[in-house]
Amino acid sequence: MNKKISLGLSLSLIAVSIAVTFILTSFFSLQSFNKKVVDVNEKSKKYSSLQVLDSYVRDNYFGDIDEKALSDGIMKGYISGIGDKYSRYLTETEYLTEKNEDSGELVGLGLTLAEDESGYMRISEVLEDSPASDSGLAEDDIITNIDGIDIKEAGFDVGMDAMRGTEGSSITLTVRREGKTTDYVLVRRTIKVKTVDAEMLGNNIGYIKVTGFKKNTPDQFISALERLTANGAKSLIFDVRDNNGGLVPALEECLDPLLPEGVVATAEYNDGRSETIVYSDDSEIDMPMAVIVNENTASAAELFAAALKDSGKAVIVGSQTYGKGVMQVTNEMDDGGAVVLTVAEYKTTKSECYNGVGITPDVQVENEVEGIDSQYSKAIEVLMDNE
Repeated sequence: MNKKISLGLSLSLIAVSIAVTFILTSFFSLQSFNKKVVDVNEKSKKYSSLQVLDSYVRDNYFGDIDEKALSDGIMKGYISGIGDKYSRYLTETEYLTEKNEDSGELVGLGLTLAEDESGYMRISEVLEDSPASDSGLAEDDIITNIDGIDIKEAGFDVGMDAMRGTEGSSITLTVRREGKTTDYVLVRRTIKVKTVDAEMLGNNIGYIKVTGFKKNTPDQFISALERLTANGAKSLIFDVRDNNGGLVPALEECLDPLLPEGVVATAEYNDGRSETIVYSDDSEIDMPMAVIVNENTASAAELFAAALKDSGKAVIVGSQTYGKGVMQVTNEMDDGGAVVLTVAEYKTTKSECYNGVGITPDVQVENEVEGIDSQYSKAIEVLMDNE
C-alpha cells in the first residue's frame, strides 16, 4: 500500500532543507570570512610595523640610504623569515649569475676559492680552458690582493665581490706561491662548465662522473655514454659524490636512456596535486650499473641514484646521502630579481620521499683512509661480482 505525503508536509520538508542548507552555508562562509579578516589584520600589522620602522630610520639614520640595496634587503629578509633553508631571494645581479651557472656557462676567471687560514684567498680548483688555467694559476696558490685591495684587510666576501665582473673586463691578481709573489692580469670571459667526465676502466667497466645537472649536462652525459658503449663497456659506474643537484629537466634527460618506459618521479604540492617530473621513454641501456654516493650527494643527484635503485637497474655504493627531496621554482620579479621558493616534495614512484633522511646505499662504505678511495674500489668490485 503506497503512502502519500501531503502537499503541506512536502513544502514544510523543503523549507526545512533550505533553511538547514542556508545555516550550514552561512556558518562555513562566516568561518572563511573571519579567517580572511584575521589574515588581513595580521598582514596589516606586519606592514604597519615595517612602515613605522622605515619612518624611524629615515628620520634618525645618520647616513645615506641606498634605496635599491634597501629594497633587496627587505625582499631577502621576507624570504629568510619563512624559515626554509632552500628558499631565497636573488638580487638582479645574483639572478643573472645563477641563470648563467644553470646554463652551464659562467663569466669569470674559472676559479673556485676558499678562505685560507692566513686570511687570504686560496685557490681550491682551476677550471680547464679558462683564463685562470691559461695564465698558469694552480690549486693552493694564495691570492693576497685583487686590483690593489688587500684581501686580509677587506675580508673574504669583499674579495669574492671583487672577483665578479663583465665579459672582457680585466682584473689584476697578486698571487703568492712558495713564498714568491707575482701579479697576474686576467681578462674575464665566458667559460663552458664541464659537468661530466668519463673513462674506460679495466674489465670493460665504463666510469662516468657527474658533478651537477645543468642545461648542458645531458649533451655531455649522452656523449659519454655513447663513447663508452662504443668502446666496449659491459657495465657502468655513475659517480655522483659531492653532486648537490641542479635542474630536474637535465636529470630527466640523463636518466631517460638508462630506464624502462614509464613515470619515474613525481612532485607532490601542498594542495594535494601530483605532477610527473621525470618520465622515461622505451629506449633502455641494459647492463649492470652501480652508483657511488656520499653525504654531499643531494637533491637531483639523490633522485638520480634513487631512480636507478628503485627500478632495479643499479646497486648504490657509498655513504648515506644528504636528504634533500624538495623542489624549488624560480619566479622572476618586476625589479629584475627573483624568488627561489620551495613548492613541492618529490619522490620516485616506488619509494617514499627521502627529504631529511637521505638514501641508504645497498653497500655502505666509508672512505676512512686518506688517499684510498674505498667507495670507488667497492663499486668496481660489485660490478665484477655481478659478471
